[in-house]
Amino acid sequence: MSNRFDRRSFMRISGSGVLAAGLAGPLTACGGSESGSSGSNELVWWDYLVEEARQPGIKALIADIEKQVGVKITRRSFPFAELEPAIIKGAASGDLPDIAIVDNTSMNSFVPQGLLTDLTDRVKEWGQSKAYYEGPWNSGVIDGKTYSVPNNSNCLCLYYNTEMLEAAGVEPPKTWDELAEAAKKLTKGDTFGFAMSAVKTEEGVFQFEPFLWSTGGDLDTFGTDGAKALGFLKELVDAGSMSKQSVGWTQQDANTQFVSGRAAMQINGPWQLPALQEQTKVKWGVVPIPIDKEPASCLGGENWVILKTSSKADQCWKAIVRSQEKAVLAKYLDGLGLLPARSDMADAGKWATDPTLKVFVQEFANARPRSYGPNYPQMSQAMAEALQASLTGSSSPQAAARKAASAITPKLKK
Repeated sequence: MSNRFDRRSFMRISGSGVLAAGLAGPLTACGGSESGSSGSNELVWWDYLVEEARQPGIKALIADIEKQVGVKITRRSFPFAELEPAIIKGAASGDLPDIAIVDNTSMNSFVPQGLLTDLTDRVKEWGQSKAYYEGPWNSGVIDGKTYSVPNNSNCLCLYYNTEMLEAAGVEPPKTWDELAEAAKKLTKGDTFGFAMSAVKTEEGVFQFEPFLWSTGGDLDTFGTDGAKALGFLKELVDAGSMSKQSVGWTQQDANTQFVSGRAAMQINGPWQLPALQEQTKVKWGVVPIPIDKEPASCLGGENWVILKTSSKADQCWKAIVRSQEKAVLAKYLDGLGLLPARSDMADAGKWATDPTLKVFVQEFANARPRSYGPNYPQMSQAMAEALQASLTGSSSPQAAARKAASAITPKLKK
């Protein structure tokens, strides 16, 4: 998104377990260790794009690829937090797909374990790498080799219920102080002023990191700046402006609270737009995330990868290339509420004229990638635990931040 239309992903999730058959083809077991699928023209595809509003767009893309590439795709979808563990587990059991759409931070885990096909030569022959923003593209480049192609990019902003804010005489907040004041005024009855995901996974960390970065700090100052960010969110909970239940909410859950009128404001991404635009109960707007010392958002997105065990790498690559053709990609991204990682598509889709999407595009200038190296999963877990401990009151924000920092700092040095 900034040149930095950078990374993502966001990411979303709902429910648990594998989706029922019929979302985008039959749900079947994957093939053996040498191949994700057994049929000569069958590709097994895994992702975590489970929201109902996204399914028409995914189905349309799959139908297009099947027709243009001459393959049959069997799709399997997981909740966000389950896809990466399923791939890692599948490496041992032989239950792996041919192709997958994964969170770009998963590259930190998959590449060192040798799970992905090296796409360097294919990308060079394709000649399209320079058409992408540097951040999203480089999320898949490890030690000079390319292992993925960006599927999309996104970041986070603040959604607000326009009618609730107007009734309370509240303007969309621009600073932390304004956010706290607005959330307190908007909290009434069973409606909380503010909602976000604070679940104990990367999903919750993804929403927390903008608060950390807005202090002017980073992971190397988590003991102090992390304590400040955790303390601010704990104050919202203590004031009754933010639900204690947020420690169990996914981003989809936070959006459900917003759509149902039980939250006046929420932190979320553009992937929620299809569902929000379909409903008529809530009138809403979008602004950048309120700041402490400096503006910040978290850069997200998904990447296409080909599993190294697949014997269908050629067909998988053709599928990826087809998905990246401008007309195909614009339609897919518009349908899923996602934004392009291709810099040459900045003016090619709905995001060029839609005022809401423009807010997200403009926020890319302040969106940061989670580029902390192969130890990021452990650092993320430490932050998730600190967020949980602070919001539940099992530890003070200061003590939680110190504990997290003691786990994070050694990992930063490696």
